[in-house]
Amino acid sequence: MNRSPKDLDTSRRRIARRAVILGGLQLGGAGILGWRMRQMQVEQADAFRMLAEENRINMRLIAPPRGLIFDRNGIPLAENAQNYRIVIVREDAGDVDEAIEKLKKLIEIDPMDLERAHRELARRSPFVPVTLTDQRSWEDVALIAVNAPALPGITPDVGLTRNYPLAEDYAHIVGYVGPVSDYDLSRMDDDDPLLQIPKFQIGKTGVEQKYERRLRGKAGARQIEVNAAGRVMRELGRDDGVPGDSIQLTVESRLQNFVEARLGLNESASAVVMDPRNGDLLAVGNAPSFDPNRFVRGISVDGYQELTGNRYRPLGNKAVQGAYPPGSTFKMMVSLAALDAGLLKPEDRFYCGGHTQLGNRRFHCWKRGGHGWVDLEKSLEQSCDVYYYELAQRVGIDRIAATARRFGIGQQMDLPMSAVTAGVMPDRDWIRERYDQSWRVGDSLNAAIGQGYVLASPLQLAVMTSRIATGTRIEPRLVKMVGGVEQAPRGLEPLGFDENHLRVIRDGMHAVSNSARGTAYRSRIDADGRIMAGKTGTSQVRSVVVNNQDVPWEERDHALFVGYAPYDAPSVAVSVVVEHGGGGSSTAAPVARDILLYALYGTLPPLDSYPPEQRGDIETLQSSLTLRQDFRPGNRLSRA
Repeated sequence: MNRSPKDLDTSRRRIARRAVILGGLQLGGAGILGWRMRQMQVEQADAFRMLAEENRINMRLIAPPRGLIFDRNGIPLAENAQNYRIVIVREDAGDVDEAIEKLKKLIEIDPMDLERAHRELARRSPFVPVTLTDQRSWEDVALIAVNAPALPGITPDVGLTRNYPLAEDYAHIVGYVGPVSDYDLSRMDDDDPLLQIPKFQIGKTGVEQKYERRLRGKAGARQIEVNAAGRVMRELGRDDGVPGDSIQLTVESRLQNFVEARLGLNESASAVVMDPRNGDLLAVGNAPSFDPNRFVRGISVDGYQELTGNRYRPLGNKAVQGAYPPGSTFKMMVSLAALDAGLLKPEDRFYCGGHTQLGNRRFHCWKRGGHGWVDLEKSLEQSCDVYYYELAQRVGIDRIAATARRFGIGQQMDLPMSAVTAGVMPDRDWIRERYDQSWRVGDSLNAAIGQGYVLASPLQLAVMTSRIATGTRIEPRLVKMVGGVEQAPRGLEPLGFDENHLRVIRDGMHAVSNSARGTAYRSRIDADGRIMAGKTGTSQVRSVVVNNQDVPWEERDHALFVGYAPYDAPSVAVSVVVEHGGGGSSTAAPVARDILLYALYGTLPPLDSYPPEQRGDIETLQSSLTLRQDFRPGNRLSRA
């Protein structure tokens, strides 16, 4: 069909318009694209260059050396030791199982380590090194290096790991480190990126835990070049970060070692040794103890169950966590409360016929035949219970509690150790809030001899003894320096008690150890200038009085002793608790005497500091103690 010239002209004009529009759109698109290319290549070139560099260069954290821990004389208690380990890279090893079998022919490897390594190999990229075994000797490392051609993908490596050279001696004080866990992260308000490093070690208990941030230091970083697969090609730069602060404690290692050894002759015991002049804790002993090095890499299930299943509780820090009825060591508090309230004079006497009658109940004295007429000094010397039953009825529990708290009973001490207990110092308000009942006179009589609701730790008893000895509000101090900065003693101000009253109490404690009728006379110190003052205590764990030899161990009485020396110029105070040890005079007092003498002499005390009739037995005892002879790291124990 032929189209008219007019139709053809109209069609040509329409096509031309469309071509112009389409060309304009194409030109506009090309212009925008050119403008965007210019913007990216010229104006934004630096930004995109940086993004490309970040894809090529990674930053990786470097864990800094952990701060060291020393005793008061600079002996290392926690150090960073070289850790020789054997690692494997899966892509270089080829057949991993075959490579490991070759390795096992050269060195012995714990099957649990291999099991752990196989799990890591399955999770990690093939080019990431995985530890097969660590804590190896230099001989093992040399053996692997010599046989390197036959061990593809397996190489020796070296790093740092925590080591506790004095092991059991400081397990409960220094504590230990372990790999950070999800549980640790959930309870820590800490955004330190170091905590995200796999198997990064943090303090779990003791000083290691309480000073974690100071000991940890600041993270370093290294700049590494990686390829598209993420494999490290080379290191471009390094900043090693800031090492953690070192910490110096107040404890003295030779004394600490002696305390641990001496307590170890008992089944379960604890002791605290303190300088009453400035509050320095010189030793904090627990028996039995454990080796904290077992926890550094992660203790086995069997090993942990062995410790937790031990009825003597080696993991527990009994010296600060344990809360025991203080028994007769509490009688000084009752006496001071009566003196301070003006309800007692030192010469006042009460008659002890062997018991006190309260209603239809008898409260017995430990001496069933009674002590006769007793004044304050004699009541302490012979530990007469009836005297304190009478005082309790005069003074009342509220005054007794107020006095005891001023001496540290029922008060939580501010120390960097785990689970420090506050104990219990009850009064009328306490029993109303705790049990919704009223305080009874019988409760006061029980409290007056350190039984009933009253509970105290060996630490609190040592603080109490130090405050009696000096009349100051001294606070215990465990950390001497942090990062080279001295930590000042606390509580050097007067306690606020009449010095004459304190002197009467000290005279009574002197009689306990030095009067022929004193309960600790057999444990006296027979050396001029080192005379001991103290107080025995026996706390019942059963309501019925029985012969300790006739019941199982866990039902026997606890044995306690508190004391200080020298009597006329106190420089050392001690508290000892022997769990289920029987009598304080027969079990705890001899231990405390030996500890005080060692602290005063700075070495095994000479035999002539003991009563003549005991020197043969003491010589035998001293020879049986396993003591360190050299405190350089890594030295073995040897007989004294």
